[in-house]
Amino acid sequence: MSSEPTQNPGAEDDAIGFDDLTRDIAEVPAVEVITTVAVHLMSAAAVKCGLAEGGEKDKDLDEARKLITALAGLVSAGAPEISNFHAAPLRDGLRSLQLAFREASVVPDAPGAGPGEKFTGPVYS
Repeated sequence: MSSEPTQNPGAEDDAIGFDDLTRDIAEVPAVEVITTVAVHLMSAAAVKCGLAEGGEKDKDLDEARKLITALAGLVSAGAPEISNFHAAPLRDGLRSLQLAFREASVVPDAPGAGPGEKFTGPVYS
């Protein structure tokens, strides 16, 4: 037996083969993948709008704009594929974020020019 340390201790225990991962994702329905990604975008956008526990410390409206726009594109494109049952809460969350962004902005965007509004149309409070 060698007393040299192993290069990757515990690698046998932690190793998950690529085939295992591929099989796992293959079993996940598309609606679940789309809604999960949307929820992650919503959560990140809420933090960047200053709506999370960190508040102003985490607020970054430039980043929030990007996240909300990406969410709007995903929801707009994905809604017909995932049914209204799944899309309606995503649309509601998106609209809430768009309104929160408008409220957090020192100089609000013109109607139709806010984040994601090229996909959703103008959002009014």
